[in-house]
Amino acid sequence: MPKPARKPAVGASLQSLLSEASRRATADLERVLGPEGVPVEFWRVLEVLADESGRPMSALAEALSMKLPSLSKLIDRMVASALVQRAPDPLDQRRVLVYISDLGLARVRQLQGTVRRQRSSLESSLGRDEGRELKRLLEAFIREHRS
Repeated sequence: MPKPARKPAVGASLQSLLSEASRRATADLERVLGPEGVPVEFWRVLEVLADESGRPMSALAEALSMKLPSLSKLIDRMVASALVQRAPDPLDQRRVLVYISDLGLARVRQLQGTVRRQRSSLESSLGRDEGRELKRLLEAFIREHRS
C-alpha cells in the first residue's frame, strides 16, 4: 500500500521546501529507473558522461555537486557494474579520467526517452510558465550559493 503524500507544513522554511521538492522529484525518477535496475545516482553520472568525453573525477564531482570521496565510491560501484571505466589521462598520467562504457551508453539510449517523459510530466504539472520560472529561480539560487 503506497504511503500517503506528506504535506509540507504551512509556513515551512525555504530549506525544508527545497528538501521536500528534491525528495519528491527523486522519488518520481526512481519510479521509472528502479524497474530498469538503474539507481538515480548512476543515472546522473551516465547523463554527464553520455557525450563520450572522459572527465577527471574533480570535474565530474563539480558537475554532479558531489564530494570526491562519495563520487569515488559511486564510480567504484559503476565500474563493477560495467557502466563506466577509468583510464589514465593521456595528457597527465597522474590523473584518471572516467568514461562511459558501451553498456552505459546503451543504458542511456534505452532509458533517455522514459526519463525525458518523466521530466516533461514533472514540468507540465506546474504549468509551462511556472515551471520555467521555478527553474530560473532554482538556477539563480544555485549560482548564488555555490560553495
